[in-house]
This record gives sequence, C-alpha cells and structure tokens, in this order.
Amino acid sequence: MSHPSVQPHLLIVIHSLGGGGAERVAADLSAYWVQRGYRVTVVTQADASTDAYSLHTKVKRHVLGTASASTGGLSGVLSNIRRVLRLRRLIRRERPTVVLGMMTTSSILAIIAARGVPCRVIATEHTHPPSQALSDMWLRLRRWAYPQATAVVALTSGTAQWLSQHVPGSKLTVIPNAVRWPLESMEPTIEPPPRQGRYRVLAVGRLHPHKGFDLLVRAFEEIADHFPNWDLVILGEGEGRDELQAQIDEAGLSGRISMPGRAGNVADWYVQSDLYVLSSRVEGLSNTLLEAMASGLAPVAYDCETGPREIVRSGIDGVLVSPAEDTEALAAHLSDMMAHPEQREAYARRAVDVRDRFSTTRVMALWSNLFEMR
Repeated sequence: MSHPSVQPHLLIVIHSLGGGGAERVAADLSAYWVQRGYRVTVVTQADASTDAYSLHTKVKRHVLGTASASTGGLSGVLSNIRRVLRLRRLIRRERPTVVLGMMTTSSILAIIAARGVPCRVIATEHTHPPSQALSDMWLRLRRWAYPQATAVVALTSGTAQWLSQHVPGSKLTVIPNAVRWPLESMEPTIEPPPRQGRYRVLAVGRLHPHKGFDLLVRAFEEIADHFPNWDLVILGEGEGRDELQAQIDEAGLSGRISMPGRAGNVADWYVQSDLYVLSSRVEGLSNTLLEAMASGLAPVAYDCETGPREIVRSGIDGVLVSPAEDTEALAAHLSDMMAHPEQREAYARRAVDVRDRFSTTRVMALWSNLFEMR
C-alpha cells in the first residue's frame, strides 16, 4: 500500500532570469515541475527588473538581493560569503527535497549552502567549461564542491568527458536542453521584411566573439558575388555590434547583411528563411540550432568541440563544418547548400526530427530520474 508522500519541493538557484540558455531552462523546468504537483521556488540574486523570462504563476520567486558585481579580492569573497549565508538560511527554512544549481557559480554556492541539510543537491554546467573565464578560486571550489553533489549535469557528452577528467569524483549525467516547440512569440517583435524573390541565410545569437559572426561575415563575403539573390540576417544583440557593423561596411555588404537586433518572434524568422548557419567557436548545446531545425530549416554548423555534433546528423539533416573557425570551409559548405535547393529541402524534412529527439517528454524523464532517484 502506498503512503501519501510529502509534496516534493524543488528549489532552483540561478543568478538572474536575464536572457540566456540556462535562464530559459530554469523557467521551463520550474513551470514543468510545478504543473506536476511539485512546490517550486526559484532563487535569484538579481531582482525581477533584469528578467527576460517570466515564471509560471504558481512558482515562488525569492530574491536574495546579492547581485552586485563582484569586484574580486576580499570584497568578492565577502559578497560570496553573504550569498551563501542568505541561501543557507532560506534552504534551512524551506527544507527543499531537491536543490538545483544553474551554472557553475550558482551550483557551487548551492552545494556549500546546503551542506548538512537533508536534500539532494544537483549541479549543472551550461557551457563547455574550457570556454569559461573562471577565477582560480572558483576552479578550486568546483573541484572541491562537485564531488559532494548528488549529481552533476552536463548538456553534452563532450562536457561530461571534460568534467570527468578535470573535476574527478563527480557523479555525471548528460541531460540536453529540450527544444521549445512550438515556439511562442514575445516582445520585442521585429517583422521579417518581404522576400521579393530573394533567399535568406539566418543566424541567431548574442553578438559576442564566441558566436563567430565575424567568421560568418568573412565566409559570406567570399561567396556573395556568386549568389547575388541571397542575403544574410544575424538576429541578436550584444557588445560586438559596432565591430561587426564596421566589418560589414568595410566588405561593402551593408545592403546584403543585416543585424535587426533581438527578436522575440524569432519563430517568424525561422519560417521565412532558407538556410540556418551556426558559426560558433564554442557552444554549450545551442538552443537556436534546435529551434531552427524544429522549424524545418536545414543547418550548416561549425563542428566546434561540443554541441552541434550531438544535434546535427551530418549528411542526413544538416552539415557539420570542420575544422571549426575555418572560413573557407564554411564558405564552401554554405555555397553548396545555397546552390542545391533539393538537398536543402531533403535535410529540412529530416531536421524536424529534433522535435522528437529533444522533446520535453524525453528530457523531463531524465530530470525525473535524478529528482526521484531512490
């Protein structure tokens, strides 16, 4: 006979709900589990003014108010001690069943804050660790803290492999992000301009060196003359905008390459484009690649160290370009896809398989194993 169990309580620790892959996963996980009858609390250091994602109405939000930028040195240490103490008070008061840290520093803080409290503590890595700029203190703390967690979740097997070598003793599990499908639209809305018989290559991401848009502009520059009826759109915002714009102007391509900004209706852009390109130097898993493929776009992606190769089945539903960062190789593969509409369509038809391969049902079953492991 089964006993009525105590309502499980999931407490998610994350710096903020500003834009980003991990922040979106936190919002998705909290909504999913609160609808499955869990009590869910999301703890952030930053307040709601920085939010890009909204939480389900039944999810409790707790703001620690410790988001001030760490200046390093002693004041940095002190502000982290303050974060741990506030979080520990909250954990002791709330008595969660599961504490889930999102990304490296939040995971470490969660492990320290939950010491001696009877709950499962799960750490997560959302980027490939070698591409992170972490201080020696955080690197040392990670090596000490992660082996004490119930589990450490990596997005890809490549990241799990790296952690097993560099953070020995961690109990590793690979859980990819689920693809959001269908994609809902939110603000800000930027309407895709009418096609008027032209073709569009689409790239989406933060305007940051990691995303390799400088390489993409260079590759497009090499083939632009051969494909006069194709344009490139880079959707996103970030600190690299001015540099990229200067590069585009210098190439004389401002009429063919546009950067409209960050669009909340990216779904419309996926549907009204002909080819997706991911030019990243480094990736965690790449939500945009999953979304583009789920929307029926054939992708051309750099085979960087982790991410794309776990999504794209090269030669079946897209193209993996290697070596990563090689602009000539990228230009060659792009022009091959641009020149062959029947190949683009065949890849696009199979690309939508990601809706099943990375479905919420499948991914949440993996989380459920972790939360409810006896």
